[in-house]
Amino acid sequence: MLSTLSNHTNSVTLLRQRELARSRREFLARGSRVKRCTDCMLAKSLCMCSLRPAPSGAVAVCLVYYQGEVFKPSNTGRLVADVLADNHAFLWHRTEPDPAMLALVQRQDYAPLVIFPYNYAAPERHMKDDETLQRYLAGRKPLLIFLDGTWREARKMFRSSWLANYPVIAIEPTQASNYRLREAFHEHQLGTAEVAIDILQRLGERQCADNLSTYFELFKDRYLAGRANHFSMDEAVE
Repeated sequence: MLSTLSNHTNSVTLLRQRELARSRREFLARGSRVKRCTDCMLAKSLCMCSLRPAPSGAVAVCLVYYQGEVFKPSNTGRLVADVLADNHAFLWHRTEPDPAMLALVQRQDYAPLVIFPYNYAAPERHMKDDETLQRYLAGRKPLLIFLDGTWREARKMFRSSWLANYPVIAIEPTQASNYRLREAFHEHQLGTAEVAIDILQRLGERQCADNLSTYFELFKDRYLAGRANHFSMDEAVE
C-alpha cells in the first residue's frame, strides 16, 4: 500500500551521490535533457518521492551496480531499496571488490542468495525447492544479491570470485516481461523490480511484494509518461 511519506534516503541514492562527487564528467543517459528529481530520477513534474511505501521487511537486499547503471533513470533497483528497510548498494569492481560489501555478505546473521538464472550456476548451488532453501537459511535473514546492469554486464559480474560459493535463487518466467522501459536481451528477461517481487513472494514477504508491485507500476507509468513528453518536445523543436 502506498502512502504519502516524507523523503527517506536509500543506499542507491547515497551511492549515486558518492559517484557523482567523484566523477570528473557528467553521465549522460537517454533523456538527459529532461529536468529530473535528483532522488527518484523521474521528470520533476512526475516526481513520486512523496508516494514511497514505508520501508519494511525481514529480507535484506544488496544491489551491486555495474559502472554507470546507478545513473540510469530506467533502473528499478532503487525501487527495491525504497521498499526494503535493510538495503545496501555498491559499485562492482572486477579486481578490487568493495571491502564493505565483502564484510556485508560474510556477516553470520545473513544468508546471501545470488539472484541469477539457474542455468549459469552449478546444480549444487540451486535453491529450487523450499526445503533446500529453508535448510540453507536456518533462521538467518535472507540477503538478496542483485547484479544490476545490462544482461552482458550482469553475466560478467556473476563470474566474480567472491560470489562463487553462494547459493543461487532464480525465477523462471513463462510470460514476457512487463518492464518495457529498455530493450531486453531476450523476450523473458525481467527488470530488477519484477524479479524481486517474485522472490519476495517466495520468501513469504507478501506485503513487501505487494508494495513493490504497486510502486513499480506507478514508476513505470510515470517514467513512460515522461519519456513520451520528452519525445513530443523534441518533435516540436524539429
